[in-house]
Amino acid sequence: MNIPFFKKKEEDSKPKPKKSLVREWLDAGVFAIVAATIIRTFFIEAYTIPTPSMEKSLLVNDYLFVSKMHYGPRLPMTPLAIPFVHNIMPILGGKPYSTAVQWPYKRMWGFQNVERYDDVVFNFPEGDTVFVEMNNPTYYDLVRYYNWDKNSHEYVTHPVDKTDNYIKRCVGIPGDKIEVRNGTLMVNDQPATAFRYIQQKYQVLANGTYLNIDQLNEMGIQNEDIEQSPQNPFLYVVNTTKENIELIKKFNNVSNVTQIVTPVQYGKVPGEICFPHDTANFSWTKDNFGPLVMPKKGATVSINLQNIALYKRLIQTYEKHSFEIKDSTILIDGKAATTYTFAMDYYWLMGDNRHNSLDSRFWGFVPEDHVVGKAWFIWMSYDAKGIRWKRLLRSVKSLEK
Repeated sequence: MNIPFFKKKEEDSKPKPKKSLVREWLDAGVFAIVAATIIRTFFIEAYTIPTPSMEKSLLVNDYLFVSKMHYGPRLPMTPLAIPFVHNIMPILGGKPYSTAVQWPYKRMWGFQNVERYDDVVFNFPEGDTVFVEMNNPTYYDLVRYYNWDKNSHEYVTHPVDKTDNYIKRCVGIPGDKIEVRNGTLMVNDQPATAFRYIQQKYQVLANGTYLNIDQLNEMGIQNEDIEQSPQNPFLYVVNTTKENIELIKKFNNVSNVTQIVTPVQYGKVPGEICFPHDTANFSWTKDNFGPLVMPKKGATVSINLQNIALYKRLIQTYEKHSFEIKDSTILIDGKAATTYTFAMDYYWLMGDNRHNSLDSRFWGFVPEDHVVGKAWFIWMSYDAKGIRWKRLLRSVKSLEK
């Protein structure tokens, strides 16, 4: 006797009503948004090079993919946000996210740690407070150098994962000793790896005839990287690579080439003042900086009134402790402190275009929770002449050789 396992309902045999065209598009749209959000959060995200701070390694209008997998995807810290919008609503303006829910920093397992000389995308450490009328992430510079009053200008604050994205080269990992000596970057007392496309400014003196600008353009030196002295028409400032400057030295009409180094006394000039912005104890410049040891998770340093400028923002803003100096005593969480133990790893990021880069020399450490991902490969690149075909579908590392 054949006994059915279950009795088929009559309504199960009826064909299901077909979804409307609107419903099909809605379902497809929701699926696409969810899938794209998962990919952007845990795997890869598109990024555009907006400024020349990494020229000629990475060029303006290079479109690249940033890998979240290499260092491990960072879980969202501000989960309530409009998809595909970062920190400003297009056209309408305003915040596209809510800070009603804030999750602590957590990072999943990745393929590697941040390595020295990686091209790293990160959230701009000083981008947490921005003047609205200027939309300028250098808010802290405006306060430091020009005494802007926070209460008299409209400003917004951003959580860590909603500050502007920057890309620079990681030249210092936790525990490294960083120093710039007369324009030369030193890592652990040794000259840093000399990448081919690192640029610096040079003074070029011609012997009575003008430099051939077209020839310089053919070498990849743009007009904006060539300055002619108004006092001496045969004296130029050229921003270029060492490879190019060796060729310029061989020009028949070039009599002298000198690398430009910012004088030490500029360490007290507004606009040139470098991190940690304490000119009484640190008169550093972009070409003479340090030495400075990178903070490392679990490491302990001595702190006092002479060096506290190095660590104040780290303690107060990045690691969320109360901080106060009272009667020449440093108070952390209300207790007198002469040492501090770091809770996170920190990195030192610099642009390859050394004299045209707003980088760690000006605003300091990059905490591990600000690291977004590793620059991976370029999928599109163009300039005024059209598509740069030779850069398409090339890894960032291969283009640096």
